[in-house]
Amino acid sequence: MKPHLVKAAVMAGMLLFVGAGGSLPPAPDFALPGLDGKIVRLSDYKGKVGIVDFWATWCPPCRAEIQGFVKMAADYKGRVAILGVSLDEGREKDVRPFYAKYRMNYPVAFGDAAVVEAYGGIRGIPTTFVITPDQKIAKKHVGYADEKFWRAEVEKLLGARRR
Repeated sequence: MKPHLVKAAVMAGMLLFVGAGGSLPPAPDFALPGLDGKIVRLSDYKGKVGIVDFWATWCPPCRAEIQGFVKMAADYKGRVAILGVSLDEGREKDVRPFYAKYRMNYPVAFGDAAVVEAYGGIRGIPTTFVITPDQKIAKKHVGYADEKFWRAEVEKLLGARRR
């Protein structure tokens, strides 16, 4: 994905919000190379509430959101799976130092055209999906949202599991 095209799409889609209504669509599984060299699969996190975040290192709203995801990954350890899908072209060169600098504590995979298409064609970043424990898409959000927003979405699904 060309950075200049993604940057334009980020600006165009910054405030777009789409909520899932009615019956929830399945979250497409993926098997992507991870930053640690292992394959990252969404299906490995079945049974947990999930956040799948499409992002890039050069994206200011992505960087702002990641700080909240780092806190949430620590606070919800074992109950919520946060997965980052990097759309950077630089991969190792850009993502590895970024991961260390931001002290990211959740898996990061390298996205490709197939996963972008499977998730409806990512038109702007960050684009983040909230996934139910049975791997359905509960919510899609394009653009920045603060940590409080994401915690509320996660708590809705965690609360539903307790009932």
